[in-house]
Parts: sequence; structure tokens; C-alpha cells
Amino acid sequence: MFLRLSEQYRSVVHDLVMSLQALAANLRKQGITATCYVCDDGQDGSGASFMAELGEQHMVRFLVSDFGISWVESRNGRELVKFEGAEAIQELQRIAGNLQRSRSECSSSQIQQG
Repeated sequence: MFLRLSEQYRSVVHDLVMSLQALAANLRKQGITATCYVCDDGQDGSGASFMAELGEQHMVRFLVSDFGISWVESRNGRELVKFEGAEAIQELQRIAGNLQRSRSECSSSQIQQG
């Protein structure tokens, strides 16, 4: 049972890493400063550090690895909130959804103006 759970967690980490890479690439296409550094120990264990600047002095950082998952949001260099585990993933989903909505609103306003 524990081996199965371990493999499932590694699969979740792998999926998160791929999603973070895609999110960072999409944000960069929108002109938002975003990075995703991936680390891999060569034995299926991998992780990533994702950072994005959401506004002036407003940053988010999402870390995922075999050791855990965390979300930190800061403004002006001060930590505002920190989530771990499932809450961190939910916060990442919320921010990604907000960014997608704002992108589609910008696209539709450009179409209407053109």
C-alpha cells in the first residue's frame, strides 16, 4: 500500500512540474515575468520552483518536490500568506484561473476595439 501511495505522489509531483512549466511559458507570452526551474535527481524524483510577478512588488512562489508542496505570496518583500499541500495547489489554480480570465478579457476588448 505505501509503495502505491509513494508512486501516486511522485505522479502528482510530475504532473505539477509539467503544469508549472506550461504556466510559466504562457505567462511569459502575456508579458508577465515568470520562471520555472526544474530539478531532477535522475531517479524519478523531481521538483520545480515556479515564480511569477503579478504586479508591482507582488510575487508568488510555488515549490513542489518529493518533500512537499508550498505556496508563498509576498508583496514589497514581505510574506503575505503561505499554504502547503492541497491548499497550495488550490491557490495555484485560483491564480492561474484569474490570469486566464484577465487574458481573455483583454483579448475580447482588443477585438471589440479593432
